[in-house]
Parts: sequence; C-alpha cells; structure tokens
Amino acid sequence: MKKVLLTTLIMMNLNAIGQNVMSPELLWKLGRVTPLGISKDAKNIVFKVSTPSVEENKSNSKIYTIPVNGGTAVEIKDTKEILADKNISPDGKYVVYNEEVKIDKVLGKDFYPSLGKSDAQIYDGLDYRHWDTWNEGKFNHVFYKENKDGAKGIDILKGETFDSPQKPFGGDEDYIWSPDSKSIFYVCKKKAGTAYAISTNTDIYEYNLETQKTTNKTEGNLGYDTAPQFSPTGNLSWLQMKRDGYESDKNDIIVEFKGIKTNLTANWDGTVDNFIWSKDGKTVFFVAPIDGTKQLFSVNFPGLTKIAINVRQITNGDFDINDLVGFSGDDIIVTRTDMNHAGEIYSFNLKKNTWKQISNVNTDTYKTLTLSKTERRYVTTTDGKKMLVWVILPPNFDASKKYPTLLYCQGGPQSALTQSYSYRWNFSLMAAKGYVVVAPNRRGMPGHGVEWNEQISKDWGGQVMDDYLSAIDDVAKENYVDKTRLGCVGASYGGYSVFYLAGIHKNRFKTFIAHDGVFNTVSMLGTTEEVFFNNWDFGGPYWEKDNAVAQKAYTTFNPATLVQNWNKPILIFQGGKDFRVPIGQGQEAFQAAQLRGIKSRFVYFPDENHWVLKPQNAQVWQGEFFKWLDETL
Repeated sequence: MKKVLLTTLIMMNLNAIGQNVMSPELLWKLGRVTPLGISKDAKNIVFKVSTPSVEENKSNSKIYTIPVNGGTAVEIKDTKEILADKNISPDGKYVVYNEEVKIDKVLGKDFYPSLGKSDAQIYDGLDYRHWDTWNEGKFNHVFYKENKDGAKGIDILKGETFDSPQKPFGGDEDYIWSPDSKSIFYVCKKKAGTAYAISTNTDIYEYNLETQKTTNKTEGNLGYDTAPQFSPTGNLSWLQMKRDGYESDKNDIIVEFKGIKTNLTANWDGTVDNFIWSKDGKTVFFVAPIDGTKQLFSVNFPGLTKIAINVRQITNGDFDINDLVGFSGDDIIVTRTDMNHAGEIYSFNLKKNTWKQISNVNTDTYKTLTLSKTERRYVTTTDGKKMLVWVILPPNFDASKKYPTLLYCQGGPQSALTQSYSYRWNFSLMAAKGYVVVAPNRRGMPGHGVEWNEQISKDWGGQVMDDYLSAIDDVAKENYVDKTRLGCVGASYGGYSVFYLAGIHKNRFKTFIAHDGVFNTVSMLGTTEEVFFNNWDFGGPYWEKDNAVAQKAYTTFNPATLVQNWNKPILIFQGGKDFRVPIGQGQEAFQAAQLRGIKSRFVYFPDENHWVLKPQNAQVWQGEFFKWLDETL
C-alpha cells in the first residue's frame, strides 16, 4: 500500500512539474551563454555563462570548458593557458589593445581650469552624446606594445578625434593583426562632430608598424566597412554596405586577393550577419536571415579563377544560428536559439547534416516546463504579397477556448524577426501568461529579399501598417482568438508602430503598450544622436518644404498628428538614458494621452538606455507589462 501511495505521489509531482510554465522570475534566472572560442589544442570549447541576480541587481559570470564532442562542463578561472589570444601578434612579439584617450576640450573645467566645480559641457558640433553617454572629449584608440611586462604602449591614432573600436558597441573585433605581424588593421569612422552624426562611412585602415603610416583600405566605399578577418591563406576580408547614411543596407562579404576586391555575395538576394573562413581558406561560412529564421550559408572563394561563385544554404529549421565559434573536424561550432530556448552551443556536422547540442546550461530548467508552440502562417498582404507571420500559442493550448491576442510590432525598423530569444520581449513568456502572440515579418525585415527589406525606408506609416493589420485580421479569423480582447505592443520602431496604429486601428485593439517608441518625427530628428538614420528613413529634414517625401514623414506618417483618434488605454515605457529615441518621445505621448483623458501610464527608468538591462528594472518592466494587460485586456 505504501509503495502504491509513494508511486502515486511521485507521478502527481512529475505531472505538476510538467505543467510549470515560464515566468518573469524564472526568465531572469536563466544562464546566458557566450562562446569565447576553441582551445589551443582544439579539444575543448571555452564559453562564459552570465547569470543575473535580482537580489544583487547585477549579473555574475563564470567561464567553462567543455569537450568539442560534448560532455561535462568544467569551470576554469583563466583562459590564458588554454585559449589563443587574437590580440597577440602571430610572431608573439606584440600585443594590441584599446584604451580611451582624452583629446577634445568639452567640459567647463577644460576651458576654465580655475572653475573646477563647473559641470558645464560646451559643443561646437553634433555627436555631443551617443547611445547612453555624453561626449566628454574622450575617444577609443588602438594601442600596441611589446609582449612583455612593463612595455610602453604606442597609440596608433595619436591625436585623432576618432573612435576605434567604434562606439557604442565595438570591441576588439574592430582590430586585427596581419598574418606577418607587420601591420594592424582597424575599423574607424574618421569623421567628427556633425559629420560623424550624419554618416555611416566606416573604413578599414592598415597601420604599418615599421613606417608608422596608415592606409585606408576601403576608401572607395561610402557605407559601413566592418568585421575585418584574414583567411587562413592570408586574404583580407570584411563586411561592406555600399551607401552612406543607410545603416540597414545589404551587407556583403568582400575579399581582397592580389589587390583585387571580390564581392562574394553581390548576386545573392540577402544580407550577411557574420562570417567565418573554413580552415583551408576556400569557403566562407556565414549567418543570414531567411524566411523568419537565421541560418548557416556557405560561399566558395574562387580567387582569380573563372570558377563560378555559389551561395548555398546549409541548415534549415525553425531555429536561429547566431555565433560562429569555429571548427572541429567536420563539425562547425555555433550557438542556437529558438523562441522557447535561450542560446546554447551546438555542433553541426557539415558532411552528415546532423546536429548535436554541446552545452546544457538551461536544459534541466526547460525540462520542467510546458512550452509554447510556434506556428508559421503565410498571410496575403494588401498588395498581393505573401507574408510570414509567426503565431505563438500558449502552453497546453486548447483550440476550443478563446484567448486574448497580442499583435507584436518589431523594432529596427529593419531588424529580423526570427527564432531569437529575448529576455524582455519573450514570446514564450507572453504565451505562458495565456496570450496568443501574432508576430508578422512585415515590410522592412531582412530574410525575404532586399526589395522587401528596403520597402519600409521613407514609408514608415505606409504599406507596413497595412501588413500589421493584415496579419492580425487574418489570425483573428481563428475561433480560438477572442476578437474583443486584442492588444498591440512593441518597442523602438515597434513603439512608433503602436503609437501610429493607436490612431488608425478603427477599434480593432483594446489596449496598447509602447516602449521607447518614436512619437513625434519632428522632435525625433531634433534630439536623436544618429542623425543619418532619420535622414535616410524620413527622406530628409522637416524644413525642406519642397521635399515631398520628407514632408510626408513629418505629417502623414507622424503619430503625433493622429492623437485626436486615440481612444484606448496606452502604457508607455521610457529609458532616461535612451539617446537613440530620447525621453521627450515618451513624455510627449504620455502627456497627449493624459490631456485627452485616455487611461495611460508612464513607466520611467532613469538609468536605462534603449533597453532594460538591470535585473530589478527588468522585473519591474515585466510586472508592469502584464499588470497593464490584466487591467485593460
């Protein structure tokens, strides 16, 4: 009798565990995996796991090794003995690094040394602030020194008011050694002030250690040149966008061989995220968005032969490939996510086309959860195109029931909506709270051809808005959708979309949530830091009265001009250190809603930028997000 009772209790407990679903608290306990590389002996993968601590309001990190074929992860304290350092020159004589250098006078005390308590800042041009920091006259510079204790560093950009690594996100991937150890190649946008703010023209420069001369290797290209790499056979390669001011231009792989530059992806209808060379230097493997996912591709490098260049998609499935770590025999080591799973390290066998999960940082946690289901749906748009729409269904979904449903509006506006895993806009969590999520790959997203990707520029309130409504209207035909309980949510351009749709939705939606969204296109141009973005997407400044495209961006496509049509509750999140979509955008929207007598709430994070990064703030964000939906949907 006791044995039967014990068995019953165990089964009840297992069933209870199996019915657990994702929660905001659990989401911010997951380990976040970052690959660091493959060990010198090629036997192990080295990776970092960062785990947020809500109690400490920070993340704690540990470093591990794990065999390339899988096995038990072992914590290590230092990577120096096992991991090759790309910053040490191939001949071992030098090390390259970066430091911030004070060059420009900006602060009041710079100009008036006797007034040391002054907190004034004085600027003669734009780029006076970027992302979430103010310009204090300091610049990132690349240095090198002899690889020995006490060696003095040499600044290869001495006196230059330019950044390398690039701000705000650049790191040591922005500089590399030449194979012969005689040169350092680095990425830099050699523009300052207003010229910097209106341009995307980064270049790749070569600094020769002997002559101390610097050469621009990409002078003829006016857009982004980034991610320099040398192939195993010594060929310089990089990623290139052609047009200045267009941050979401097609990204191509360029290889220089015997002085001739070859664009390996010129005739392929897509855009490259990142790439890695095969060990023999004959093939480039790269990641690119395709049909709502990010997959692994390859392209051959023909040199100067007449062999045809062929781009080939290698992987396929409802998942994203993100980092390209390296190779182990016939395996390529990558990281992989999907909408239900945070990133883990995997190997993919290039001959057998088989997958193997290597790391299992969060596997045990996911085993205790009932997860959501993601479905592909192809919707016909108002202009007769086929649009992929991801539909995320709650755990234990029952088609005979009615579910409140959220239209998710992606930011960017030209970022891919794929099988990624977010710690804020987490579809699995939204579904676990009982919501159906509708996530359209609307106009402007990569992965559906360059034309589809580019269509959103200068047309923010046009076809893309029809795409959103086509998606929600199509899914709302399903019996499981409660058509009286539709919400609309999004951030950045997605926040703009929320503000805009609030003025044209014709009572489709019952509630709205916008995070750091563009509300007023006129004041957005006047306060954002990367002006090139607005110039490109809006077609020019608002004072060009004869510019019909620009005028449409500041009138017809301006959500501020539609507030008279707002008639539903709206929640507005805003980061105080968001200089991309500055605080005034959220304030204007909230003030308009309040003055119109619309139920509204303003959640302000003084120390957050365009994102929410602190664990406790993230918990507040999730709490307010779902509380608002409980109140209004």
